[in-house]
Amino acid sequence: MSWGGAYTKSQVEAYHKPWMAKTGKSIVSEDYGGGIAEIKAQVESGNVTWDLVDVELSDAIRACDEGLLEPIDHSILTPAPDGTPAVEDFLPGTLFDCAVANIVWSSVYVYDTTKVRNWNSANQDVLIFSILPHIPGKRGMRKSPKVTMEFALIADGVPVSEVYNVLGTEEGVARAFAKLDTIKDDVVWWEAGAQPPQLLLMVR
Repeated sequence: MSWGGAYTKSQVEAYHKPWMAKTGKSIVSEDYGGGIAEIKAQVESGNVTWDLVDVELSDAIRACDEGLLEPIDHSILTPAPDGTPAVEDFLPGTLFDCAVANIVWSSVYVYDTTKVRNWNSANQDVLIFSILPHIPGKRGMRKSPKVTMEFALIADGVPVSEVYNVLGTEEGVARAFAKLDTIKDDVVWWEAGAQPPQLLLMVR
């Protein structure tokens, strides 16, 4: 299970096809919207149909804590080509009780330069133009508090180094929502990874 769009296609080309060619076995790749609700429903019903799920780190830790995932014996992971055991070869902080990190990723924003002008490096320190009320037009934003809340606080003037300290308070959460309220009528929420580029094409 993965997130769809170009991301899943890249996994199929880089991981699935070579593995299937080498082993003669097959992989059924499907998409989901993230989170652990569907995993929990399968485990609680005793009808588990997913074998491997690409989840965000916070969801992996939570699902493991709730007993929804199988523990992983790190000693069975394939060693590096030079023989270094996986537990020594993986980057620090990438092996967990029930999960193994497989990518490093980032949240980025894109915009149409024909619609948004006077954008310069100083503006980029704000990180997310979509939360600035003075820029007109619809904004596509992920339907999740992850990243969205951080972007809102940064756009409201909170220094990047202080975002999580602020977000860790009730006042900080309220401040983020208040900032989002300033653009709520113009937000188009997306959930699947393939949707942002589709939204960009729709508004051109």
